Amino acid sequence: MQNLEQFLRLLTGHFDNREQFNQMQKAEKVYPLAEHVNTVCNDKIRDLPADFRGKFLVEESYYETNGKKHASAHLFLFTEEQDGVLLTSYEIPEGEDKNSFTYASMKPVDYGDLKKSEKFTPALYREKDGVWEGGSTSQFTPVMKFRLWERFSEACLEVSESIEVNGRRTFGYDDPIRYKRV
Repeated sequence: MQNLEQFLRLLTGHFDNREQFNQMQKAEKVYPLAEHVNTVCNDKIRDLPADFRGKFLVEESYYETNGKKHASAHLFLFTEEQDGVLLTSYEIPEGEDKNSFTYASMKPVDYGDLKKSEKFTPALYREKDGVWEGGSTSQFTPVMKFRLWERFSEACLEVSESIEVNGRRTFGYDDPIRYKRV
């Protein structure tokens, strides 16, 4: 559990990419102003098994590009595995509004009612010299592929996400978003 605790210490909290956004603005590049709020939420999950060692986390993401704002939230389970920390995606609990789901709005939910995402391929993160790296590639549909690559350190969270449809990128940026603790 020591690796999981170290990993979550880096990952939990409030982050934004304001520094990177300002640099991109000066370079006249279109880039989102992004914010992440990551909160462990085991306290809102009832009937966890007595020997349960994982940590559920609500990730709230807020993006603004060209004056347009977008929010999304995810529910993840992090578990310590022999060769790293595994991220497994879960569906937003039934009865919650996917468009406004946050840790603060999350209602208590029974562990048995939580459902793993069938589309997302779990991501494994490995640590080297205090830096965690990992990701996965998920085939959301026969023509849609989602790629995730992340790097977490004391300095920042680097997140690279892209979506390809029929082999052509329809979402994502050339540079990873670099979130720093607020």
